[in-house]
Amino acid sequence: MSETIASEEAGKIKETEKQVKEPSLLEDLMYLLAKAAILAVAVFTTFTFIFGITRVRDMAMKPAIMEGDLVFYMRMQKKYTAGELVVLDINGVTQVRRVAAVAGDTVDITEDGLLINGYRQQESNIYTSTMAYQEGISFPIKLNEGEIFVLGDKRDGAEDSRIYGQVKASDTLGKVMSIVRRRNF
Repeated sequence: MSETIASEEAGKIKETEKQVKEPSLLEDLMYLLAKAAILAVAVFTTFTFIFGITRVRDMAMKPAIMEGDLVFYMRMQKKYTAGELVVLDINGVTQVRRVAAVAGDTVDITEDGLLINGYRQQESNIYTSTMAYQEGISFPIKLNEGEIFVLGDKRDGAEDSRIYGQVKASDTLGKVMSIVRRRNF
């Protein structure tokens, strides 16, 4: 009797296996396209709202960042400290600059160089002296809440806060996370 039950069970399992239909090529293709569309939407959303990529178009950050380098930045990060790199859009031009001072700091540029809160800044990665521009803003300036003062690393000729003044942190595009050197491949 138990052999009869076992053979009936085996027969039912074979019938169930026959009923399982393999997906057609069209169904497989549609499934693949749906996966690709979901992935594309996820990548688009990530790089539209969370991360950003820009190509550097000037030499103002030389030697740290060269013209042509790719800069990856985080859009969500809008709280900065001195020394960090930020991406900003000034008059339709995307720039990468270094934060020199933050809210509450007093910035002054004299013959001695860059002074933050009355102290001369010793910047080990800056190879030229920091001087004010004739056509730029007047010093000293005090930064209000939510403002930053940015400078290019190549201080002679860089368009930065010495010309356009302090920048609202909320108006920046984000904080630099990584740099990819694109030159001389």
